[in-house]
Amino acid sequence: MLNFAVLVAIAGIVACKGSGSSSTPADSAASDTAAIKTADTTTKEIKPKGAAPAWAPNMKPEMQAVIEKLESYGDKPIPKLTAQEARKNHTPTDAVMDLMKDNNIPKPVFKVDTAGKEIPVAGGSIHARVYTPKSGKSVYPVIVYYHGGGFVIANLDVYDASANVLAEKTDAIVVSVAYRLAPEHKFPTAHDDAFAAYKWVLANAASIHGDAKKVAVAGESAGGNLAINTAIKARDTKIALPTAIIAVYPVAGSDMNTKSYTKNAAAKPLDKPMMMWFVKNYLNSMAEGKDTRINLVAANLKGLPPTTIITDEIDPLQSEGMMLADKLKAAGVKVDSKNWDGVTHEFFGMGALVPQAKEAETYAVDQLKKAFGM
Repeated sequence: MLNFAVLVAIAGIVACKGSGSSSTPADSAASDTAAIKTADTTTKEIKPKGAAPAWAPNMKPEMQAVIEKLESYGDKPIPKLTAQEARKNHTPTDAVMDLMKDNNIPKPVFKVDTAGKEIPVAGGSIHARVYTPKSGKSVYPVIVYYHGGGFVIANLDVYDASANVLAEKTDAIVVSVAYRLAPEHKFPTAHDDAFAAYKWVLANAASIHGDAKKVAVAGESAGGNLAINTAIKARDTKIALPTAIIAVYPVAGSDMNTKSYTKNAAAKPLDKPMMMWFVKNYLNSMAEGKDTRINLVAANLKGLPPTTIITDEIDPLQSEGMMLADKLKAAGVKVDSKNWDGVTHEFFGMGALVPQAKEAETYAVDQLKKAFGM
């Protein structure tokens, strides 16, 4: 049973503040949660209050400060909660917001407009938030973005910062997809929703001022898994491939005995008990851990578009992310990958406080611009 837990340890390993349902509020005014998670510059040095934890003695100070703030809320551990309860826990985004307030760091103002869209899927519809740069172009490239949260928790607000950064810095429209969550919607619902959203964007790009010939997919953790799976299904169903894939610490394997999993078994915000909890909530059975939609390192990866893999050191998923990059290269895919030391799962999008996060965000933006020919 443990062997397949890692697979769903997806992104957002901390519970989402508020509902994790597929509908999210305030699309016409990007939430404060998101805007605060990243900024162009850090205006004040952020220092942790205590010593580095035993499980990460070389953690960067800004990253440690975020983890300390997250743990200070005293939330009950996610594995002891129901999914509905876990979605009300504090998130890393909350920790970043509060640290910025504590240190009088102003919120960035993104030059991006947002609007909501409903996308039809099998059995109903899902919500998406469309981020459009205010640069005044008549047509933009499009990035279909999938948030993290283990297919169980988190929502568009929790990952609003990433979407804002990608939209503004790449000068591209971002369609952030609120795929349906488990356990209300078990595997493979999230994967099916992700692909349905991609097809919707291809068919409706003009209606949102997007260029249907320049559509990339991107995601963090669970979302990174969904981005790659969407490209695989596009290949297999012979529809237009994404222009590029950006996968940030993606869920890519089902082996809990990798080097990074052993090293980071007690890491925060992602640890082994939480992975087990995600597995229990998302999969219908442990046998599904062998499905190549989960165990991507065993999937047929030939013919995929240029792919960028971002990994981090203090993360059980580091090894499988690196392995996926190697497997993609072996399959003939053009791959670019980078790892950031001293930071944890969920660091991407924390550019307001964590220098390594800002570097990773800039790297992702540069890769997208290159793919779009910008």
